[in-house]
Amino acid sequence: MAMTEAINLQHKVGQGISPQQFMERMQVREMINSGIPNTVERFLEIYHRFHALDSGRRKMFTSTGERLGLRCLILCTDWCPDVIWNVPVLFRVMEQCGLPVEVLVMEEHLETMDLFLTDGGRAQPVGVFVDRNGDVLGQWGARPAYIQQVMDDFKASRPDRQSPSYQEQLNQVYRDIGNLYLDGDRYQDVILQELDVLFHSFV
Repeated sequence: MAMTEAINLQHKVGQGISPQQFMERMQVREMINSGIPNTVERFLEIYHRFHALDSGRRKMFTSTGERLGLRCLILCTDWCPDVIWNVPVLFRVMEQCGLPVEVLVMEEHLETMDLFLTDGGRAQPVGVFVDRNGDVLGQWGARPAYIQQVMDDFKASRPDRQSPSYQEQLNQVYRDIGNLYLDGDRYQDVILQELDVLFHSFV
């Protein structure tokens, strides 16, 4: 989404790690509810299987990036299932468009993460787009909107966190979200559509 308040992150540029470093440092984890038996294998599978951007979209992303000096800062960790699904896509898009990208590991940059909360929580990943001056132009994350809606609906139902069934209800939500990610490339197509809208807002 586009930003409404002015935020400058010039002091953070160069403070992160490269996509390659992030992938090399990932720990193997099992996330059963999210349909991820091995986080590293799933991450790399998505990364290597990502299809090439169509020429029109790539040209638009690239020209916008060059005009504004765009850079993408991704706030994330390797223990969140949405990171496993979405960050490989962000890496590949930035790579194909020649846009510089670096990862700000969330625990090491909490003061920055707290500038980009989702419903008051530290939902990740968040891809933050800054111009050549470090001014934040917009952000994407933590999930494609139609997948985020599943969590929003759950929270809107006001489940009692103290209820004995709360954790199982939450686990079911994670299973539902995992199934949406597992439903082919639809979620990746939606990410690209949402990035389209975001890049067109960078004026």
